[in-house]
Amino acid sequence: MEMDVVLPCLDEAAALPGVLAALPPGCRAIVVDNGSSDGSPEVAARHGAVVLREPVRGYGAAVHRGLLAARTPVVGFLDADGSLDPAALTTLAGPVLAGWADLAVGRRVPVTPGAWPWHARAGNVAIAAMLRRRGVPVHDIGPVRVGRRTDLLELRVADRGFGYPLELLLRAGAAGWRIHEESVPYGRRAAGTRSKVSGSVRGTLRAVRDMALVLR
Repeated sequence: MEMDVVLPCLDEAAALPGVLAALPPGCRAIVVDNGSSDGSPEVAARHGAVVLREPVRGYGAAVHRGLLAARTPVVGFLDADGSLDPAALTTLAGPVLAGWADLAVGRRVPVTPGAWPWHARAGNVAIAAMLRRRGVPVHDIGPVRVGRRTDLLELRVADRGFGYPLELLLRAGAAGWRIHEESVPYGRRAAGTRSKVSGSVRGTLRAVRDMALVLR
């Protein structure tokens, strides 16, 4: 397997060494720094990643910058906080590489207490239920996914904030994509990092606001 992996990054210096070391063989890391103040870009470069800087703040802005820079036909996306086992990329890439899925997404299954705070989980459940009512067969707006680069670009996802993964799923569903969801273990973030979404009720509400705008 040869696959570029986009890792949007904002102050993840403590997590990056472990995440990058655990990437499956054949994966090239593209770390897109979104304004870190903790030396994340330098840490990523020291551990072999291609490092890009995206000055426009927002999860979607960072992800899109990495997608544009990717060169492999199939591209993976993974959070850089250490909460997800990078081995999940191999599991998700399989259906796409085999040709029976257009997009593979991870459904997070908590494996450590407190990995997924109640407020973040509740917001995710509500949004996922809305997606299923619109015919998109997922139970999570997960941060790990694999798809074909050209197809992803052709979806023309416009959101540059937390609504990006939701808009991606909506557009993929509307385009008739075969979406495959696979359970992936979900643990605590690496010590020394803090979630911009689930780390606080305020962060979760901000993410839900961005997603609600996409659903209008």
